[in-house]
Amino acid sequence: MNITLRQLRYFVALSQQGHFTRAAESLHVTQPALSMQIRGLEDVVGARLVERMPSGIILTPQGRAFEAHARRVLSAMTELEQGVRRPGQGGRLLLGMIPTVAPYLLPEALPILRARDIGQDLHLREAQTEKLTQELAAGRLDAIVVATPPEDASFEAVPLFTDHFLLAGSASRMAQLGHRKVQPGDLDPGHLLLLDEGHCLGDQALAVCGLGRHSSRLDLGAASLATLCRLAAQGMGLTFLPEIARHQEMAAAPGLKAIRFPDPQPARQVLLMRRASTPAEGWFDDLAGILRRAALPLLADTVA
Repeated sequence: MNITLRQLRYFVALSQQGHFTRAAESLHVTQPALSMQIRGLEDVVGARLVERMPSGIILTPQGRAFEAHARRVLSAMTELEQGVRRPGQGGRLLLGMIPTVAPYLLPEALPILRARDIGQDLHLREAQTEKLTQELAAGRLDAIVVATPPEDASFEAVPLFTDHFLLAGSASRMAQLGHRKVQPGDLDPGHLLLLDEGHCLGDQALAVCGLGRHSSRLDLGAASLATLCRLAAQGMGLTFLPEIARHQEMAAAPGLKAIRFPDPQPARQVLLMRRASTPAEGWFDDLAGILRRAALPLLADTVA
């Protein structure tokens, strides 16, 4: 017979209380049940661990040595249990986000995550959708925030929010459009600034305009939305600006102006995705709720 965790817990409780009755009460078991576990433990280790006295118990020299080992084992078990608890209850959360969401959503989300203790062991990964999906499938991430729906049943996703596309450019570029309601399909591809291939935002913007990757347009090889916005602010062309990025990018590029498209406004759905095989156990819905709440101030104001 091997030593059990129950025996270790019972023995440590007995050493703490110094009395069988009080130890049994603290464990919510009967005194005979506690005595049986302690006798079984002594049989396994082959030594007396406690001396039974009229006023209670005292540990033998072997008992004192065994107590130190027992406490270390129980402490390690507690750490192990906490390590696999759901995020927000001591567990480690591996979260990925696409680059056109992370710089804008995370500053709003992190204070909420920390307040809920989820941020205490939060590991973030920023990468393009394809890379994040691969890492999610391989178990290197627990959940990802993307704007592309899952393509197969191995993933499950819930919507977080609708992120409308704004048309952004310099004041002079926007003035050239006049006061007419500009449709995405009316835009000159040669004036359109988009992200490099592989960024879902660029592909979505092209789809909105009814264009393909090989359409005639100004291709500057920009790898970040911030770069596009600064180029657009300098009059290099027009670009699609996600609504959640508007505050930050317009503050960083003072010459940038943005307008809404007429209804139905082009938009992307931002999603929280996990492996379908991963038990959600509430943490996934909690995380989705926090991210939705974090997005509210980014989507609150109106644009002409």
